[in-house]
Amino acid sequence: MADQSMDMHFADAGAPARRRAEAERREFAAYFALIFAATLPLTLVVWALTALRHFRLPERGPVARAWSQARVITPMIFSGA
Repeated sequence: MADQSMDMHFADAGAPARRRAEAERREFAAYFALIFAATLPLTLVVWALTALRHFRLPERGPVARAWSQARVITPMIFSGA
């Protein structure tokens, strides 16, 4: 009987690490969403001004630019840079 309880103890040894990793993923997603939402209005304005100035639509739309900026900025926050 004691052997079974020891096996159960070792089976749950990775649980805190998994919970920590899941929490970090959720935090990363929350920051990403916040940064994406914050950069979207600015990229929309820049996209519209570029379209008006050059009389053509830019290759990348405002959503793609905001997504790209969020992909660059969010890891910087988590790396401490």
